[in-house]
Amino acid sequence: MKKNLRQAVWGLILVSPSFLLLLVIVVIPIGRSIVSSLVNESGGYDLSRYAFLFTDKGMRANILFTLRVTVISCALVLAVSYSLALYMRFSSGRLSEWIRKTYMIPLFIPGVIATYGLMNLLGNHGWLARLLLPLGIDLPRIIFDQKGIIIANLWFNIPFATMLLTSALAGIPASIIESAKDVGAGRLRIFLQFIFPLSYKTFLVALTFVFMGVIGSFTAPFLLGPNAPQMLGVSMEQVFGVFREHEQAAAMAVFTFLLCSVLGYFYIRNMAKEESGRL
Repeated sequence: MKKNLRQAVWGLILVSPSFLLLLVIVVIPIGRSIVSSLVNESGGYDLSRYAFLFTDKGMRANILFTLRVTVISCALVLAVSYSLALYMRFSSGRLSEWIRKTYMIPLFIPGVIATYGLMNLLGNHGWLARLLLPLGIDLPRIIFDQKGIIIANLWFNIPFATMLLTSALAGIPASIIESAKDVGAGRLRIFLQFIFPLSYKTFLVALTFVFMGVIGSFTAPFLLGPNAPQMLGVSMEQVFGVFREHEQAAAMAVFTFLLCSVLGYFYIRNMAKEESGRL
């Protein structure tokens, strides 16, 4: 009993720094934001700040714009990343080797620098517009629009998602694929019945991280996005820093956290089911 008690106490001591750090950086600020978001204009407590998010026309447009950009970005990122991971896993040659050596490069370029590069490339007088001008091609508006934000999200998130999915696909035994081929299974059936189920957990992890990264992004939406509607991160900064409405900004932060929590709930639920199935 004394040995078990000493081990328990020592375990608590070891985890206490991480717990205290989590408490100070995450739990307490979230709690303060929730309390602040409930303060109304008269100093009382109600849900008027949250009601404003859905009754104000501009705020509703910002929410719908954020969700639209996030869904499109996640779908494109995962489609491209999964395709790249599959190609690198089941193909060989110079192109596959070249992709394997270069797809991680965007991770090492700071976000501000990458955004500035996209502005110079895709702007009305950028490099691409100057290259297409002699051909008589008028480049459509790309930046200062949702298209610019989506392109930036692809640049930022494809390398990370590809890295996760590549690791998952590398862990699938080649014998499973060969056995399926031996019994006459086609490529689509092999993917749907073997490859995707075996990599689904990592796919869900990639989706969770990409979703949270896009919905809470600021740099690219601020520099490449339109003035209206805005992503919630940009709108939150203006409400907090320009209009000094701290309570309304807190309500926006809590609402964004709840949106992320929805996907987090499904991820945790799926992981819990998997663990209970093993037991």
